[in-house]
Amino acid sequence: MSAREAPRTLVLATRSHHKRAELVALLDLPHTRLLTLDELGVADEPVEDGHTFRANALLKARFYGRLTGLPTLADDSGLEVEALDGGPGVRTRRYAGEQATDEDNNRKLLAALAGLPAARRGARYVCSLVFLADPLSGGPPLARTATFSGRIADAPRGTGGFGYDPIFEPATEAPGGRTVGLFSAAEKNAVSHRAKAARAMGEALRAAGY
Repeated sequence: MSAREAPRTLVLATRSHHKRAELVALLDLPHTRLLTLDELGVADEPVEDGHTFRANALLKARFYGRLTGLPTLADDSGLEVEALDGGPGVRTRRYAGEQATDEDNNRKLLAALAGLPAARRGARYVCSLVFLADPLSGGPPLARTATFSGRIADAPRGTGGFGYDPIFEPATEAPGGRTVGLFSAAEKNAVSHRAKAARAMGEALRAAGY
């Protein structure tokens, strides 16, 4: 891009400061302005009724892309727990109720798995990112999905990250080892589901001129 050329603008379909900070760092799009919904003054919310993370990410990309008329990147991510048949899944953020805090969700999940040994506490994070270059005219979405495998700890440890990070032990840790809540931001960004999906998406977007 020439010095006189205006930077391209891309909407990040999120209100989460945590997600915004992670995505800005991981996408690595130095010539693109990344604006959140709050920065654009967008107050509306879609009904997230998709049955998969990718379906919800696409739903959000279309909804906010049509509202703003700008290229839009949406993410849907969450936790799948083997002992809960893949739950909480797409209800990860609302697991303990529509207004649940991270602590509420963590308490409910620990209660649901109470007494189970480490071998039965397997889980994985999933992140699906969907990008629409021209949401008003319709065009095919660009999608990247990644996972992060581990298990649910028997109690919270650490205050880093957000969501279920204080009770999520990566598969690389022994049972009872560090949770993601004890990882540094750099450690998390080297291995997490969102990191892997965002790096892949960033590579694709840079190839497309962003």
